Amino acid sequence: MKRVDPVEDRTGHVTYRVEVDEPCGERIDRYLAERLSLSRSQIAALIDAGLVRVADRVPKKSYLPETGDLIVVQVPPPEPTEAVAQDIPIEIVFEDEGFLVVNKPAGMVAHPAPGHPHGTVINALLHHVGKLSTVGGARRPGIVHRLDKDTSGLMIVAKDETVHRRLAEALARREITRRYLAACWGHLPDDTLRVEADVGRHRADRKRMAVVPGSRPAVTEIERLERWTSADYLKVRLLTGRTHQIRVHLRHIGHPVIGDQQYGPGWERGFEGRWPRELAKRLNRQFLHAAELAFKHPVSGRLLEFSTSLPEDLAAVAEWARRTS
Repeated sequence: MKRVDPVEDRTGHVTYRVEVDEPCGERIDRYLAERLSLSRSQIAALIDAGLVRVADRVPKKSYLPETGDLIVVQVPPPEPTEAVAQDIPIEIVFEDEGFLVVNKPAGMVAHPAPGHPHGTVINALLHHVGKLSTVGGARRPGIVHRLDKDTSGLMIVAKDETVHRRLAEALARREITRRYLAACWGHLPDDTLRVEADVGRHRADRKRMAVVPGSRPAVTEIERLERWTSADYLKVRLLTGRTHQIRVHLRHIGHPVIGDQQYGPGWERGFEGRWPRELAKRLNRQFLHAAELAFKHPVSGRLLEFSTSLPEDLAAVAEWARRTS
């Protein structure tokens, strides 16, 4: 094997160019792991990410390198182990010495995670306040509760460790009221519903959540605010806080959130007429907004109430739906 020394560019990416000069009879993931300073699992992850190429093609992990192959391996820089401050605009609704309430825009991740090391709510707040509670760990400092990337609205982030623990305890005791505005496909059977169904990891797809009996209890209260042509406009209250809970519960009862590409893709095709398809075209994300928070201040005990209206993208969709229903 001929190997050119790895080259690092200005962004921190390292590129290996490996020329195969004799038959090897080994899978490419094993072959590279034995010759580069990378583990087999790292090589496999790079192949999955399209960062290993042979003759300008991404090989399968089972590919057997042939004499004359030129294998190019690109290794991205390591992600930071701690969240870093970034000068990113973020709307702060409330702030005192112990915590903040922010209005997260859709498209922004709540905290750094694999694949999203930068540009998050936490990166923005670290620039604003300098330090957040360490209770959530190095990558999730200050996180009391989170919102999905494509869900907009109100989020609590702690600055002080004691305040963080008190808020987390209040959340566990269901003493923090969280209400969302949502739109779902079809029409609910009643104006008010209570969904009690355990939520856990989908047994076949670990990236998704599902109603899984015997997993974590989850309770959602739903109120219909408006009835549109092929959809309902809702106010939803979380009594528990499971991952994707509202989206999973609405899908479970046959009325997924409009625009939800994970739990209700293509749902508009199940209705007659052009209205559902036109509505779907007007949305670039799921119709879900964390609109209201209410809880007692963790130090003073004073009742705090916060609310935020629908952001422009969802408000425009709602107005069109009302006008055409």
